[in-house]
Amino acid sequence: MPYLLVATRFILSPIIILLAYLKGEDSRCLILVLMYFGLLTDIFDGIIARKVGVSSEKLRRLDSQTDLIFWLSLGLAAYFLSPQLIKNEWKGIALIFIMEGLCYIISWLKFGKETCTHAWLSKLWGLSLLLALTYLIGWQRTDWTFNLTVILGFISHLDVILIILILPKWQYDVPSFYHAWKIRKGKHRNKSVFFN
Repeated sequence: MPYLLVATRFILSPIIILLAYLKGEDSRCLILVLMYFGLLTDIFDGIIARKVGVSSEKLRRLDSQTDLIFWLSLGLAAYFLSPQLIKNEWKGIALIFIMEGLCYIISWLKFGKETCTHAWLSKLWGLSLLLALTYLIGWQRTDWTFNLTVILGFISHLDVILIILILPKWQYDVPSFYHAWKIRKGKHRNKSVFFN
């Protein structure tokens, strides 16, 4: 089931792009429905995997990369639907792309593989991204939701970078840089079914 949920989100990505590109304005409501459905698959794939004891490095890495593809597809769809709004916010978007790139570069340099922390601040940023894209795709507005997303995006990526720098060895599902510090000190962490 968790793999099926991840695969569903992966399949939704090109569908979202094609809807925005081919159908334009008429696709806005459907894209929003698919976005929220995709979020539900993202929430439940991890919960189910942990509940039934199949959460593994392979699944978590696949989940992380699928998340990236899914949110990028929504960003591209938003561009097709409201190109001028996206162009107006290029500085904030560039900052997020730079921070995301830094996370990957630092993780590859230190551990030889991509980051896969599923940190709590990243989850919070994902919710703010959902809100910003709802405003952007649904109502063609950026407003405060976009600024909030950029701020939380910067902070959450900074948290991930700190996690990578603090961890003694590569690990998935690390909630925060504080937890990474505890891991570095050899302290055991109780995991939650709902929040990794």
